Amino acid sequence: MKNAEYDVAIVGGSVAGLAAATALGRSLRRVVVLDAGQPRNAPSPAAHNVFANDGASPAELLDRARRDAEKYGVELRSADVRTLENCTDAPGEFFGVHLGSGERLTARRVLLATGLVDGLPAIDGLAEHCGTSVLHCPYCHGWEVRGQRIGVIGSSVMATHQALLFSQLSRHVTLITHDAEVTAEQRGQLAAAGVEVVDARIERAVSTGGRLTGVVLEDGTGMPFDALAVQSRMIARSELYTGLGGEVSENPMGEFIETDPRGATAIAGVWAAGNSADVGASVPHAAAAGVTAGAQLNMDLINADVAAKLAVNA
Repeated sequence: MKNAEYDVAIVGGSVAGLAAATALGRSLRRVVVLDAGQPRNAPSPAAHNVFANDGASPAELLDRARRDAEKYGVELRSADVRTLENCTDAPGEFFGVHLGSGERLTARRVLLATGLVDGLPAIDGLAEHCGTSVLHCPYCHGWEVRGQRIGVIGSSVMATHQALLFSQLSRHVTLITHDAEVTAEQRGQLAAAGVEVVDARIERAVSTGGRLTGVVLEDGTGMPFDALAVQSRMIARSELYTGLGGEVSENPMGEFIETDPRGATAIAGVWAAGNSADVGASVPHAAAAGVTAGAQLNMDLINADVAAKLAVNA
């Protein structure tokens, strides 16, 4: 344990990972952030509801966060982490971190801030507009499409919920049921909110000059829209966790790595924060979770060191 190169290896260098790294660096911890360079929100032109930074681009926010972490001695590396191994008989006390380059690092604790992957409905033409005119979060992007013609693609049990949220932003919201079942009660709620319901499946999204202009239904009917809302199935990047024997959990929005309020997982020494642990977390939620995990990891290491010294002196 004493020979570990780092106190904490953080896998993922986006919001949660960098927030945790800064908190740990300020506590004089030896920290490395290993980032594969695939932030989920990279296609988005701006991040919103970020305290004192509303409208900043995701790249700009990350640049600032990297500078903050580095000034406290955090090591930032571009790296693809392939596997983790638990290296001691005392679970959670020593981890091997294997990189795609073949290099092996060691750390006393691991924080997974690996984010998630959005599984979009299998509709041609959606992916190219994701983060601009194909949206999932009204709090992140709703203001930008206020008053416009918004089509909500039903692809999960969250379809009615999402349509109701967007109805606050526009009087021109249509829920196309696609793969979603909409109950009579839900139809009543949608009607009361002014949301039209179309019982049909979508064949493809339509673009003109690179701009989304609507959808074509399976029966050939065209419907004009300025923006589309989707309930993506959000899947945490959990391969490193499951590789250690961990199991992912599910909720109506997708799959995530379950943690306690501190950020600790069911595997000793492995922690998770951000979208890997909370698929619904926005930028400020992920940042807060990262700070919490960083502070709690510091205390966890202090407790381990105190216990070890007491055992020697007993």
